[in-house]
Amino acid sequence: MLGERARRVRWWVRALMGEDAYDKYVLHHESCETDAAHPLMTEREFWRDQTDRQDKNPQGRCC
Repeated sequence: MLGERARRVRWWVRALMGEDAYDKYVLHHESCETDAAHPLMTEREFWRDQTDRQDKNPQGRCC
């Protein structure tokens, strides 16, 4: 029971902080038919790309 609650809290915190973005990217990539045109990025490549895009197009964020 406690383990299930801990998993749910962990899931919620990851979603709130955006830490699940790579997981969502992988799921989306697997569902797309353009896999050959755009190979799956590693997690490191994904976060680097994410940071670069945010720097080029800053939007409302706290920092």
